Amino acid sequence: MSSNSAVPDDAELAELAGALGRRLIALKQTLVCAESCTGGWIAKVATDSAGASEWFESGMVAYSYEAKQALLGVHPETVIRHGAVSEATVLEMVSGALTRSGAAIAVAVTGVAGPGGGTADKPVGTVWLAWKRRGGYPLMRCFHFDGDREAIRRQTVRAAFDGLQKLLT
Repeated sequence: MSSNSAVPDDAELAELAGALGRRLIALKQTLVCAESCTGGWIAKVATDSAGASEWFESGMVAYSYEAKQALLGVHPETVIRHGAVSEATVLEMVSGALTRSGAAIAVAVTGVAGPGGGTADKPVGTVWLAWKRRGGYPLMRCFHFDGDREAIRRQTVRAAFDGLQKLLT
């Protein structure tokens, strides 16, 4: 699925985080993030929000294959068979984040932010996101974002927060 909407600015991302935070506080739930290509940007936007300690539990940046395995329990065979940027990997990342935290809801992301690293079947801008509630079934989606590295990462952060809101409704 392609996203051609404008790249979100800091104010839009802050607004999304604030809305998510209010929703999680009302539900008395907390969030954990498992991030690769965003490098902790989802967690940063979340914790820029005043009062984030009421709804944000933790974030794990698992950039390398080894970190995905050690921090999130991604199986080596998954990465070998499907690659780091895949539905299978992001599903194991989101489940691992919940398993290794006390949070009620998780988001995970893995992708190719560029400018290099893309392939014919996984070009720059390919991003997998997964969302999951504790005890629930995961939702996942593949995006194909346009733009430079920062634009791709900003669009990914927005999609992460949009998906979390959808998961909570």
